[in-house]
Amino acid sequence: MAGNSFGKLFRLTTFGESHGKAIGGIIDGCPANLELDFEKIQLDLDRRKPGQSAIVTQRKESDIVEFLSGIFEGKTTGTPIGFQIPNADQKSRDYDHIKDKFRPSHADFTYDKKYGNRDYRGGGRSSARETACRVVAGAVAKQFIRPMKITAFTSAVGELKLNKSYKDINFSNIETNPVRCPDLELANEMEAYIKSVRKQGDTIGGVVTCVIQNVPVGLGEPVFDKLHAELGKAMLSINAVKGFEYGSGFEGTQILGSKHNDAFSEDGKTKTNFSGGIQGGISNGMDIYFNVAFKPVATLIQDQESIDKDHQKVTVKGKGRHDPCVVPRAIPIVEAMAALVMADHLLLNKTSKI
Repeated sequence: MAGNSFGKLFRLTTFGESHGKAIGGIIDGCPANLELDFEKIQLDLDRRKPGQSAIVTQRKESDIVEFLSGIFEGKTTGTPIGFQIPNADQKSRDYDHIKDKFRPSHADFTYDKKYGNRDYRGGGRSSARETACRVVAGAVAKQFIRPMKITAFTSAVGELKLNKSYKDINFSNIETNPVRCPDLELANEMEAYIKSVRKQGDTIGGVVTCVIQNVPVGLGEPVFDKLHAELGKAMLSINAVKGFEYGSGFEGTQILGSKHNDAFSEDGKTKTNFSGGIQGGISNGMDIYFNVAFKPVATLIQDQESIDKDHQKVTVKGKGRHDPCVVPRAIPIVEAMAALVMADHLLLNKTSKI
């Protein structure tokens, strides 16, 4: 099956299904002699793993990554880095009832029609469990792209929105609450709302904001591999993502060009940053910032009308353990995909001039 690899020079290929023996990946193109901090890699996995709080799925997975190759005495060797994460807490029987049924807004119908052989257990390959592999690779990429720093946080859950610029918030608050919202009062409201939605057997979506700081000038390739296009593809490849905007985004359509243009200072920096750190598809040295919209999780603990393989009307109701809101666990995934893009373009940029 094509479509399992991401990146050109710094490249990740993932494998595995939600209820298989393990998931894992191969990172190819990571330069040699990068000294890895394995605790930081595991920390990012812990931020993504299920069962970490009362507002996420209660599936219990330790998500301990095992590196198989490409690392010797704590440093990368320049050869492919292989890794795997075992699946320990599958409850496949929770999915027996949808073996021949298609859940609304899931990949069940499309996978069945495309391949004719669907692993229905937990969504199989289409499960968000696959994103743990991206987090491992992204955590390696983060260490390669230093001093660039990537920070993501929850900026909206449903209609509850953080109405502040990222420059006016305290990043140190993000990991102090299960919603990962830097505004602690708003975080409490979001948490209470998610819990109320869960009690109804329903789900809710939200927005993740991501900021990339200390970005060098010159990352991004013309014409089809513009940096913002690559970031957009990376984010839209994440399960449940429905939208991506960077810089002024859609609100920029309401601003006059005379106000929207980013005037230069003598040091080459811009006085404003409506461009979101990217001009002509190439980084200009300013902070890159963008929003990622996540839809409500499709699995509801409610009756829903649907069809089966014979296109007969059926009723479907979710069972087992599911996220009422995917946004809090999506934070490290967004960071990871951003890191993979920046690592890839950091290497690509070395080919642009002598």
